[in-house]
Amino acid sequence: MFEGKVALVTGAGKGIGCEIIRELARGGAKCVVNYASSAAGAEEVVKEIEAMGGQAYAYKCDVSDYAQAEQMIADVLDKYGRIDILVNNAGITKDNLMLKMTEEDFDAVLNVNLKGAFHCMKAVTKPMMKQRYGRIINITSIVGVIGNAGQVNYAASKAGMIGMTKSAARELASRNITVNAVAPGFIETDMTEVLPDSVKEQLLSQIPMKKLGQTADIANAVCFLADEKASYITGQVLQVNGGMAM
Repeated sequence: MFEGKVALVTGAGKGIGCEIIRELARGGAKCVVNYASSAAGAEEVVKEIEAMGGQAYAYKCDVSDYAQAEQMIADVLDKYGRIDILVNNAGITKDNLMLKMTEEDFDAVLNVNLKGAFHCMKAVTKPMMKQRYGRIINITSIVGVIGNAGQVNYAASKAGMIGMTKSAARELASRNITVNAVAPGFIETDMTEVLPDSVKEQLLSQIPMKKLGQTADIANAVCFLADEKASYITGQVLQVNGGMAM
């Protein structure tokens, strides 16, 4: 599926990003596992990929810093000679009601989630245009579609990713570069495992399928959009949420 392709996934040391990079590797891609703080997780997924016969290496980079993001893309190009698939998954949360949210917490979330994706997209655009091929997939969220109390900053960052996805798709379509987004609903991760049962029940009541999604559900959606089977799809937001938003 992805033989000969080079894939970079940001925030791939844990959770959804970790599963995405695994699935791309299973498809034959050479993988770059970006992380900012999850070094142990990134190294572990590299070992898993190598154990299955794939190629991967971990790369520490704070995507909110453009110079670091630009250097990461340059280093990937030096190592592999090309970059075919970019998945912007890195993200943080600093939740609070708007009345209590500090400017610092608002800025921090926008800087990583939204500007981080912009930095990586900007840095990868020229090499993708030169090779006349590219697949960019931005991991947004159902919160960016319908909003969520206590997450004004996170919702703004994820809604911004949707607008950025559509604009970039229009700019790059003529160069055989597709830009799409995947909007997960509530996914079963380490973050949701620690939620009280009452909160989980409340979440499930909002989901028509009455279950949380799995990280594999998101990875499969990303791999579809990265595959040649999706070559005529660009500027779209694929919602993976069990029917929570329609």
